[in-house]
Amino acid sequence: MTPKHLQNGSFMSDSLHALRISGDDKAVSGGPRRRRRRWPYVLALLVAAGVAYWTLSPRTFVVEAATVGLAYPSRTITTLTASGYIVAQRKAALATKATAQLVWLGVEEGSRIKKGEILARLESADVEAARKLAVHELSAARYQIASAEAELADARLHNNRMKKLAAGDYVARSEHDVAKARLDKAEAALSQAKATLSARAEALHKAEAERGYTDLEAPFDAVVLTKNADIGDIISPLGASSTSKAAVVTIADMGSLAAEVDVSESSIEKVAVGEPCEIMLDAIPGERFPGAVHMIVPTADRTKATVLVKVRFTTLDPRVLPEMSAKVAFLSRPLAASETAPRVAVPATAVISRDSVDAVFVMKDGKAVLTPVTLGETLGDMRAVASGLEVGQKVIVSPPAKLQNGDAVALAEG
Repeated sequence: MTPKHLQNGSFMSDSLHALRISGDDKAVSGGPRRRRRRWPYVLALLVAAGVAYWTLSPRTFVVEAATVGLAYPSRTITTLTASGYIVAQRKAALATKATAQLVWLGVEEGSRIKKGEILARLESADVEAARKLAVHELSAARYQIASAEAELADARLHNNRMKKLAAGDYVARSEHDVAKARLDKAEAALSQAKATLSARAEALHKAEAERGYTDLEAPFDAVVLTKNADIGDIISPLGASSTSKAAVVTIADMGSLAAEVDVSESSIEKVAVGEPCEIMLDAIPGERFPGAVHMIVPTADRTKATVLVKVRFTTLDPRVLPEMSAKVAFLSRPLAASETAPRVAVPATAVISRDSVDAVFVMKDGKAVLTPVTLGETLGDMRAVASGLEVGQKVIVSPPAKLQNGDAVALAEG
């Protein structure tokens, strides 16, 4: 073989050797493929760990809650409810016929007064002087009557004497005529004096009445609601000027209080006079007062499409005051004695059955506490609870099916 051939063979051998893959290179080139095959196992492991964490870790349920309260059995027999106010059926703004300055006021708001009691006095110097003048004129009229009676007696005696003398022709007939005229004049003077006496008596009555106008009397037993004037104000029956006051006080008979409510025209057929009712007051939220329909006012309010209904209290409570907000529940029948007391109650949707036991979830310190209860009667959308709960506790409404005792809970926003 020639050297040239040897050189060519050596060159080819070196080229083939350069094209071979070493064992180290194979190890390096196979690493990434093995790593790619491990990724599915790592991902599956992470998913399994997440599921286990979600399953085993405590969960927080977002729930809605309601407060345990009191419900009345009348909810089941209420046919209609209406809102209104407490109004005194006998009420008066006391004023006077006289125009004068207020000099004394003996009452204030809340004062209880009796019929005929003097509440205030106006300045009365002028009317008192007129009354005294009428008294003196009446006395003078009585003296005039006494004088007229004496004159009549003397004229009657003189006339009788002249009549006898004229019959015997002892005196002229003209003298008898003069005596007769004097008698007639005396009789007329007496009649005039009596008429004057009557007129003076009526003048005194008028003066006394005008004097009485300055004393403001209570027309009935009542309570003072408002004081509309103060000492020094000018009281005028017509309130003719901006500085004068027409009324001194406003009073109301507290025994005449009634609830006046507006009932829709479409529902007025459900209301009847004498129908039993329950009256609820915003000022006394924990109580209900029995009553009955007293009157359906025979006219409608065209602006509100309502009819005014007046409801009387069966027994009036002294805490009830005029102008209090009121709500009236019209009942289909009178309440029994056992139905007047309220029951502890929860929304019916809060009650569940677990292991054949009635229970509710009570919210306490952010946890749902499963609480067994003894149920009572159904009160509309509420359920009475005989035992197991107290007023004021928070219960979960429509609890989730997966909610368990001790689970964390949070109130839904809004």
